[in-house]
Amino acid sequence: MKKIFSTLCMALTAVALLAQNPVITFEKTEHDFGKIHEEDGRVSTVFEFKNEGMAPLVLSNVRASCGCTTPTWTKEPVEPGQTGSITVTYNPNGRPGRFQKTVTITSNASEPTKKVYIKGEVLPKQAKPVNKYTLAVGTLNMKSKTLDLGTVKKGENKSGELEYANLGKEAHKVELATNAADAYMINQVTLEEIKPNEIGKFVFAIDTKSTKLYGPVEIKAYVVIDGKKEISETYELTVRANIVEDFSNLSVEEKQQAPIIETVPEVQAGTVTAGKNLKCNLGVKNSGVNPLVIRRVYVIDKNIKVKAPKSIKTGKKSNVTVEVNTKGLQAGAYTREVVIITNDYMNPIKRVKLNFVVE
Repeated sequence: MKKIFSTLCMALTAVALLAQNPVITFEKTEHDFGKIHEEDGRVSTVFEFKNEGMAPLVLSNVRASCGCTTPTWTKEPVEPGQTGSITVTYNPNGRPGRFQKTVTITSNASEPTKKVYIKGEVLPKQAKPVNKYTLAVGTLNMKSKTLDLGTVKKGENKSGELEYANLGKEAHKVELATNAADAYMINQVTLEEIKPNEIGKFVFAIDTKSTKLYGPVEIKAYVVIDGKKEISETYELTVRANIVEDFSNLSVEEKQQAPIIETVPEVQAGTVTAGKNLKCNLGVKNSGVNPLVIRRVYVIDKNIKVKAPKSIKTGKKSNVTVEVNTKGLQAGAYTREVVIITNDYMNPIKRVKLNFVVE
């Protein structure tokens, strides 16, 4: 009996001592910000607490689970029956998506550690047109003035687009001007009259059926604003594509009867005095069955001209004539690449190195 009485006294003593400690209670322990916009900046909420104990309450530390969350709190002792607060601020900048953060409170309360929580979803800020459309084209702006359509098989059409924006305060009429020789490039303006803060598109489509060209092509188009046509780099758009022959539907018999191109990988054209022209021939042979059709021969050098036969019969050999204009070239050794495009399905593109010396 004495033992039970002693245990009961100890328990009552512990309760009495506990009642003398500060006790922290919160009106809420979680706050949902819901959906917030990243561009609106920091958001805050207040967690109010009360000291329901018998001694002053002191918060020794309030710590957030990450640097994006900043707490500030009542530093002075909170007397029994009085209230204090913890303000929690969240910075959404650069943090799109859902979030949930923990704030840990350490105090001299009977329960020394407590936690509160914040959560929500950050909606990413929308990029402003002025940040994306940095290239000035007259009174308009564009993200890019170059469109690469990539590889296009002969007989197919392929399209792409370039966006333009009106960042000014007045509406403008928009057109496109192209070279008549480039009629295989179809173009369209989606907004012929573009109002302030509107975004339009230049749509380009390459019609490979309308051209005999093979290989890389480059087309220039010019933006015409309010009827003013100016052929200059400021208004110039570039559209590129690589037109290739489609051999995917060849039958076994057609492959067996196909032409075969033979040529040397490299040619030494010799030495020429500066200011004079240099001529040489690249031998091309057809060792296949059907005629070898030469689709195109080109060199990426304005000083070099090439001339090639349209086709070569089986077992026959012909020449691609190359003429180098050395005007303006300094003395030294030069290497250029002659590209031959044919209907040889195994090797539709042949590259021959052309070496020459200017003295």
